[in-house]
Amino acid sequence: MALVDLVMPKLGESIMEATILRWHKKPGDTIAMDETVLDIATDKVDSEVPSTAAGTLSEILFNENDVVPIGAVIARIQTGAAATVAPAPQPSFTPAKEVETVAEEIPYQPAGAKAAASSNGIRFYSPLVLNIAAQEGISMTELEKIPGTGNEGRVTKKDILQYVSTRKTAAGGRPQAASEEVMVIPMQKVEQPAPAPAPAPSMAPTVYTGNVEIIEMDRMRKLIAEHMVRSKATSPHVTSFTEADVTNLVQWRDKVKKDFEKREGTKITFTPLFIEAIVRCIKKYPLINSSLDGDKIIVKKDINIGMATALPSGNLIVPVIKNADQLNLVGLTRQVNNLADSARNGKLKADDTTGGTFTLTNVGTFGSLMGTPIINQPQVAILAVGAIKKRPVVIETPHGDSIAIRHMMYLSMSYDHRIVDGSLGATFLTAVANELQNFKADREL
Repeated sequence: MALVDLVMPKLGESIMEATILRWHKKPGDTIAMDETVLDIATDKVDSEVPSTAAGTLSEILFNENDVVPIGAVIARIQTGAAATVAPAPQPSFTPAKEVETVAEEIPYQPAGAKAAASSNGIRFYSPLVLNIAAQEGISMTELEKIPGTGNEGRVTKKDILQYVSTRKTAAGGRPQAASEEVMVIPMQKVEQPAPAPAPAPSMAPTVYTGNVEIIEMDRMRKLIAEHMVRSKATSPHVTSFTEADVTNLVQWRDKVKKDFEKREGTKITFTPLFIEAIVRCIKKYPLINSSLDGDKIIVKKDINIGMATALPSGNLIVPVIKNADQLNLVGLTRQVNNLADSARNGKLKADDTTGGTFTLTNVGTFGSLMGTPIINQPQVAILAVGAIKKRPVVIETPHGDSIAIRHMMYLSMSYDHRIVDGSLGATFLTAVANELQNFKADREL
């Protein structure tokens, strides 16, 4: 008999922990290889965790709703034979480890504080910790100095709340570092009125007047709300606007869409055409395809375009087209349609939503002319395209001006002003508009 560890699988490069939603098995149940043992959730997607061995579930180490770090042992499976080699790993999941050959396992909350850094030296913080830091005015430099007691020294909610409490207590006195020299300047004493006592916090439940309906946020909506608040607290947002005459693009698509679907077996929408234009412009202005790490700008060589997609529940998710610059229009169309279908049917994998370097959101899908999108962290820019509308427009020609009915569309882009200034932001946005405006009406499929 042998015990095999079932570990929390690695779900993406930037994902450090996951929440256990539901156990499908209980101790004593028989489990087949690749049979689903539990459901987990990250801030990206929900996933199923299959068994990496056949046998009997011996022990469950975490409960439902527990947040568990990636790589931690979450359960143990008792196999029928004394195996000495762990089963072959399944795609996107960490292979099982046997107790006899494992020297140590990742503890959930190691005692004591230690420096938390990944192999590339970047320290990770949960959205909750970042929100608390933003609310309390704690800078990233100050946050990096807080010792953490979580897994691999990560700063937990308890750590930052304790730090905030200590800082406020010190602020009530006269805080100073042990090594600082303080110059005392005598001043005339001025009598100050005693401050009014702070009102005691009310524990009474909030009362809602009038005819209302109270709806509890679901888990995904809470995560979206947290992500949006964190983005606004992290990046100083600036939004630029422009418009494009997309008449040639609209007429070309109308002309080829039937033949395209017949030949390729999938429909061509405007989204891959927008992504194609964005990719061309990112190659001209690579700083748009970057992120910020402290005072270092990380320019991404891979161009991975996220596309904001609405779910049937009304929530939003952003699947990512990896290496979009290496795909032709047919490849982009297939990727866009496949990811959109997977999102609507709840079949996205965790890897489908990670690694994005720039995001496109089509607010025109819902009839909006334009929008002011919120940056998808840790990216530095997001572009929104509005509804395409026919409008009378002044056309300049060598023979004079004329008025014609054209297909017009507004574009807007929000960008992180710490990295992207107004000149670069407006230049990039104008370049995208020009790409769409100069679309060749006689383009071959």
